Amino acid sequence: MAKSQQMQRRAFLTATGSAAAGLIGGCGTPRAARAARAPNVVFVLADQWRAQACGYAGDPNLRGMTPTIDRLAAESVNFTHAVSCCPVCTPYRASLLTGQYPLTNGLFLNDVCLSTRATSLAQACTRAGYDTAYIGKWHLDGHGRSAYIPPERRQGFDYWKVLECTHAYNRSPYYAGNDPQQRLWEGYDAFAQTRDAQAYIAGRAGRDTPFLLVLSWGPPHNPYETAPERFKARFAAGQLALRDNVTGDIAAWRRDLAGYYAHIAALDESLGLLLKTIDNAGLRDDTIVVFTSDHGDMLGSHGQIRKQKPWDESIRVPLLIRGPGVMNRAIDMPINTPDLMPTLLGACGVPVPASAQGTDFSSLLRGTRPPDDNPVLIQCPSPFGEWTRARGGREYRGVRTRRHTYVRDLNGPWLLYDNEADPYQLANLVGQPRQAAVQARLERELRRLLAETGDDFQPGQAYIAQWGYPVDAHGTMPYK
Repeated sequence: MAKSQQMQRRAFLTATGSAAAGLIGGCGTPRAARAARAPNVVFVLADQWRAQACGYAGDPNLRGMTPTIDRLAAESVNFTHAVSCCPVCTPYRASLLTGQYPLTNGLFLNDVCLSTRATSLAQACTRAGYDTAYIGKWHLDGHGRSAYIPPERRQGFDYWKVLECTHAYNRSPYYAGNDPQQRLWEGYDAFAQTRDAQAYIAGRAGRDTPFLLVLSWGPPHNPYETAPERFKARFAAGQLALRDNVTGDIAAWRRDLAGYYAHIAALDESLGLLLKTIDNAGLRDDTIVVFTSDHGDMLGSHGQIRKQKPWDESIRVPLLIRGPGVMNRAIDMPINTPDLMPTLLGACGVPVPASAQGTDFSSLLRGTRPPDDNPVLIQCPSPFGEWTRARGGREYRGVRTRRHTYVRDLNGPWLLYDNEADPYQLANLVGQPRQAAVQARLERELRRLLAETGDDFQPGQAYIAQWGYPVDAHGTMPYK
């Protein structure tokens, strides 16, 4: 490490001691000895894991099947209304790393490249003296799903075992560091990636330098049938309970769900091993653990598949944050994807870059700020792929509050749900006279959010032309 970088890190650790001390406490190392170091961050990101598919969230099919995540929920701030702003892979990941909305960073489609114009999460942490690491799925490079990603396009991450994107979980390639030779994870990739994360964490024991580690799993994203057999054996498709809004081929949805839950059970076991490693390394009292997902999965609700849609099965994700000084409680205030970066930086005492658009809610983690309603923006600037116009895909903008979902498309108001009275979103209240005041209030909130984020809500083709994306007939960026 260069001498100047060492001096910068020591200066940061001294300067942020008082800021980080607000989040440091609990059992183990005495507060005075630990207040001088900033907390580590272990960010665990699953792909396509909807908020409803957790034992602690009441899914009857997962009762007793996700002991790790259920225990973690009891130890964490549980954001029960966490939302994926643009519920699809690349847009979420770009918002996570930049704290920006998709129409600001330009990543409103899959398979496009995130520029370096904004300061990323890893870059902000590096400037503040952190080591950084990324393991697993990236999906932010846009140069081919199997291509080597050079250091200048890694958004500031140092330790690197990554592939752009694959869903071949049992024959999963990756690149390590600056070696352009492709390698293969051993067996089921989530297990192998978790082992690598465990080794990284174990190697941090006794070090003074804090670290940011992102572990990005591919499952439970489809294909659903490829989880290890011992987890598949736990779920009999014919015995699974379906959500009340599932329509269509019931037997097919149950088959998909059985595989989806098998992936989830496998990831729960992996999460348990990861948390045990943090404990064994003596890092629990110094480490913020985040568990979340990039978006949900419809899995037959409203007869729909996958993501991009504005319904809760698509937009809502689990979000658990455990760490020093974090109060373990459920918070039903909506929190959005661009808020995650500034909130984590705030929790670590790291300055939030001016390029970020999200809000720092770290005071909520500490319990020094009460939650409010905080309406959040949901959007699909340009439908593509599995949600083409032929399949009902459309541009939309919407607002999700604690109680309501309100969405309009280019033709005007489209959806309005009272999610307390109608948790499965079966009754669309748009245009009903008794709901006129509610609809008008939510329309005002939506207009405010659009103005604040600089979103002029044009047809998707206008944004595609603005950014020069060469999409195909399905509105999708070509990829290899």
